[in-house]
Amino acid sequence: MSCILNSRIASGAAISSGRRRLLLGLLAAPFAAQANSDPTVGLTRWGSGTFRRFGFLVYEATLWAGADPQRPPLALRLTYKRKIAGKAIAEASVKEMRQLGVAEEKQLRLWGEQMERIFPDVRPEDEILGLHLPQGARFFHNGRPIGTVDEPAFAEAFFAIWLDPRTTAPELRAALLRRV
Repeated sequence: MSCILNSRIASGAAISSGRRRLLLGLLAAPFAAQANSDPTVGLTRWGSGTFRRFGFLVYEATLWAGADPQRPPLALRLTYKRKIAGKAIAEASVKEMRQLGVAEEKQLRLWGEQMERIFPDVRPEDEILGLHLPQGARFFHNGRPIGTVDEPAFAEAFFAIWLDPRTTAPELRAALLRRV
């Protein structure tokens, strides 16, 4: 009888140990996925620079890209140095796109609404990373996915804010395109 009882206890311990491993694996999975989800993997760091408005440092920018820094895939990380509302980020983006003449007003309004839903309010040291892919753009806030716009035209227009030769920040563009 004690032999049967010992065998049941041992098999229960084995099941318990197996369950424990499974539970630990499930708990660790999100961290493993997050560690492997860096949007800049496979891209090369190009350049970085700062953007100032009225003398105040607004953000630092860093560009990652393949062989051609003006063709997808590429990633642009903005590290904010000031507190800014997400709506203000979206509005400034639309204003820059409008100045570049990359889309009709109706389209700019639609894109502005999408960006207002995506971009969060930021504080100093918060990061927003935009990933330009052939099929559109993905955005991340402090490493977490926050939204996608599956329109190649949007992605081209959005990243033109920094990379188009007609940008309102030519010094920043030059710094981003200068390979490290």
